[in-house]
Amino acid sequence: MAEILVVDDSRVMREMVVACLRAEQHGFAHAASGLEAIETLSLRPFDLVVLDLNMPDIGGLEVIEFIRGQDRLRSLPILVVTTRGDEESRARTLAAGASEFMTKPFTPDAILASVRALLQDGVAGAG
Repeated sequence: MAEILVVDDSRVMREMVVACLRAEQHGFAHAASGLEAIETLSLRPFDLVVLDLNMPDIGGLEVIEFIRGQDRLRSLPILVVTTRGDEESRARTLAAGASEFMTKPFTPDAILASVRALLQDGVAGAG
């Protein structure tokens, strides 16, 4: 069972992500902002972060940069799920260190497949 941090300023979107992944019996924590995500990552280990880019305080790119700048978090898989579907956003996000990039709306099967792949890539448990 993996521990997953779901970060999105939309409560409904956080709940949708968890609902898509619930059958896998993972543990979940929620963060409603980039700042809350950074605080939560500092308190306990996670196996994966599902992260939105557009948040009111600290954006998703800054959260990725924080994660990649921390020795104990550097290899933590990050699945970015965002409304930004343009190629520039995708390229910037992946260059910053995201493991995978997915646009909203997503299908349950798509997010489930991405999470499974990221957790099986041998980087799970890095947090």
